Amino acid sequence: MLYLAEVQKKTGFIGSGKAELKLLACQRSEQSWAAVPGEEVIPSDEANSFNAGALVLADLTANKQVQRLQEASRQLVTILQNFSRLQEKFKTQEEEIEQWKQSLTYQSQELNRREMEMEARREQLQQIEEDFEQLEQQRQEIERSREEANRLREELERRNQELEGAWAHLHGEMRRLEERQSEIQQSAVLDDEQAGKIQELLNRLSGSVAPTESAREQLNLAVEIINGQQNILTEHWQRLEQQRASAQQLQQEVDRQAQDLQTRWSEWQQAQTSLEQAKAELKAQQNALNLKQDYAQTLGLRLQNQEELHQQLYRLSETSDKVKISPKVDVEALETMPLGELQGVLQDLQRDWEKILRFVNDQEEELGFQQQTIEEVQAQIQQASEYDRLRLETELADEQDRYQMLNETLVGQRRNLKEREEILAQHQAVLLRREGKSEAVKQESEIDLAPALIQIENIKQQQAEELQKLENQIEQMRGAIQQAQSMVDHQSNEQTQKQNELKQLEQNLQTQRANLAELSGKVSLYQEMMQPVQDHVDGVRQKLEAIAGVLNQVQEASDYQLQAIAEMRQVLVGLMNTPELAAP
Repeated sequence: MLYLAEVQKKTGFIGSGKAELKLLACQRSEQSWAAVPGEEVIPSDEANSFNAGALVLADLTANKQVQRLQEASRQLVTILQNFSRLQEKFKTQEEEIEQWKQSLTYQSQELNRREMEMEARREQLQQIEEDFEQLEQQRQEIERSREEANRLREELERRNQELEGAWAHLHGEMRRLEERQSEIQQSAVLDDEQAGKIQELLNRLSGSVAPTESAREQLNLAVEIINGQQNILTEHWQRLEQQRASAQQLQQEVDRQAQDLQTRWSEWQQAQTSLEQAKAELKAQQNALNLKQDYAQTLGLRLQNQEELHQQLYRLSETSDKVKISPKVDVEALETMPLGELQGVLQDLQRDWEKILRFVNDQEEELGFQQQTIEEVQAQIQQASEYDRLRLETELADEQDRYQMLNETLVGQRRNLKEREEILAQHQAVLLRREGKSEAVKQESEIDLAPALIQIENIKQQQAEELQKLENQIEQMRGAIQQAQSMVDHQSNEQTQKQNELKQLEQNLQTQRANLAELSGKVSLYQEMMQPVQDHVDGVRQKLEAIAGVLNQVQEASDYQLQAIAEMRQVLVGLMNTPELAAP
């Protein structure tokens, strides 16, 4: 199993030089690591080649025996890069999930709002159905009242006809009575039979008087029913007025909201115009920044060309020993310097040169190992699957970047080594000449590239300063553009939010208008349904009032008939009590 460990070395008299591995984490899978609980330390002789505190990857057996050790820096860099990519991917996925959540929340709120609207409309329809049922019941009751009124009217007409017949019969009897009285006066005789017959006729006449009490009771009942229906209609008329007032209030609210929405849309349009102007200015700044960046890129290419020329001159110096790149040594000072001091300076230069030479050789060896690593990864890519190829290509790119960085570092180190070697050779030549040794190297003609290199270096320095100044300007412009972009983005977000709010207000206004139209339609329908019923109730009331008038007339006629019969009885009694008119 693969472990991440820290190299620890004990110091002291007893355990001097002993290396141990402190296990930090173990690999569970290719992308999964787990921390090692506690402090687990195992001895390892292979760790002696690493410095104390170095992080290594240790391949251990089940018995915690070290099979292989390697430096963990590259693997850690790869793991961190993969972790960074996963973090970015997770961040993107979290943003998408958050957007989905917001979308689902908005959809849920919209569904709840629509359900509430549907429920409110369902309740309104149910209330309308209940009102319609009540009106239908009232219409049926009014219809029954009308039928009852018609029946009473027919009954009164029949009674009136009977009363007229009785009056006609009474007038006939009265005419016969008058004729009989004239006959009696002529004959002056009224026997008991005639008096009894007259009395019988008077009794029949009084019995034929039409009674009006039952008809008046039915009429009063019909009037009570009509009054009850009118009370119910009055309640509905009041409710209709309340709904009409609500409709008017809602109309005023809709008009106010429409005016406010129009004003806010005008303000939003003005802000949108300002935002477009800010975007245009930002675009102009970005174009200016692009020009600056293009010039900086051109200047960078020039500086790169100068660097390539500089490198070519150095590579030219490496191809021949007759080419010098180091600045000239003050030979006169070396000639006057004490010989022992000159030897000491030469030894110091020799040690520095050897030290740099070892470092360069180590770096060259590391560069060779890096090239081998790249070749191994390339070979693995050719045999890897599609899933592993992506990871290996990323690893190959990282290894190539390391190789490039190490190679660029070696360029300067090789140049420094060359300069140190030339300076050492000049010192050796002066020392050999002063010692008078026969093997002193004769001065040969050499090509001195140092002035050209110095001039190129000066040009590079000027261009680097100009590029640095330009980059500072670019950085300032980027900061200003970034600030302006932030303001534009903020304003854009505000405009988008306000636009969404205004659209929501428009939708709410449309809903209010729909509710207003529905309420107005309900009021109109309510009035259309109630007005015929009210007219019908008023018509029935007028008919009942006419019937009451007729009934009063019938009552007066009946009273007059009874009074006439009573007077006739008194006349008859007077005739019967008169001695002259008594029977002989």
